[in-house]
Amino acid sequence: MRPPPPTLLPPLLLLLSGFGAAAPPADSLAQLPAPGNLKVHLYNAQQALSWEPVSLDSDPRPVVYQVQYKYSTSSNWYDVNKEDSKVDCTNLTRTECDFTANSLSEGFPRRFNISLRVRAKLGGLISAWATAPWFEHYRNATIGPPENIRVTPEEGSLIIRLSAPFDVPASEAYFVYYVYYWEKAGDKQLLMLVPQVTDPFESNFITLNDLKPLRVYCFQVQAKLILTKENISRPGHLSNISCSKTAADASVKLQQDILAAATTFLVLSVVVGSCLFLVLKYRGLVKHWFHSPPSIPSQIEEYLKDPAQPILDALDKDSSPKEDTWDSVSVVTFPENEQEGTPQSSWNQNADPSHQPTEGVL
Repeated sequence: MRPPPPTLLPPLLLLLSGFGAAAPPADSLAQLPAPGNLKVHLYNAQQALSWEPVSLDSDPRPVVYQVQYKYSTSSNWYDVNKEDSKVDCTNLTRTECDFTANSLSEGFPRRFNISLRVRAKLGGLISAWATAPWFEHYRNATIGPPENIRVTPEEGSLIIRLSAPFDVPASEAYFVYYVYYWEKAGDKQLLMLVPQVTDPFESNFITLNDLKPLRVYCFQVQAKLILTKENISRPGHLSNISCSKTAADASVKLQQDILAAATTFLVLSVVVGSCLFLVLKYRGLVKHWFHSPPSIPSQIEEYLKDPAQPILDALDKDSSPKEDTWDSVSVVTFPENEQEGTPQSSWNQNADPSHQPTEGVL
């Protein structure tokens, strides 16, 4: 909302805004009290006006409120309506008018002095105007901490990324950031340590260098608003405490790798030695465990393959005795030897049936 040039305003608008709006009927002032305890809320980009409600015990109808504004460079008051401020605060039933801008081109100019006033209306009754003190957003707003803080551990450093508390035009103002950090020695000493403060950073990308590896560091970030055309700075609130552990550097990583390799080798050696000791001590039991089980007889195995076959036939199939092999035995007597009284016998163990003895067969 920019102050319109007074020379371009129609005479009737000047008359209504400069005189008619501020002159309610005299009898109405005594009958309807003016809103009280006006407060202007300025936090980051937020702009809002609140007040205490007005009511009449004799009239149950709701009271409505009308809000107007003016700049220090003008004597005219203007309604806070959708045409000028994108929000309608001319007939409010609530006790707050929130005119926070959705973009830098909307809302009240942050480098202008602005005054707000509000009055109550009930039917034909109109209260007196209640006026809030002058304010300039850049001078009076509360600056919050940076937003969207993210931390990335590196080798002996921490990288901090953040966003500004709110957007500001580069031609009017900018933010610088300070980081308060310390090494966390313990939970009880967390708030007792004196933090170190970095130089101001204008970038949203901050690196904390020269930190000890594998140590936990805690930090808070503060934003400070600097007005470009004026020698004014507005410090903001500190962010919540965040803690992060730095990563290991190259030497520490090498030591860790060596320690891990040695530990792995030691564990494997203990396991292999224990297994070998148990095998040697209980080798008989181990041999028994790994002994192959007895095989199933062929007759039962064939029966299991064909259960329909009678079990006795299966058992007698290969157990029938085979035909004995007989050899022929012949006794041959020679007459010449008989005469001499020296009997001779010859045993011929020939399996051929064509061989026939000459005399007598036993």
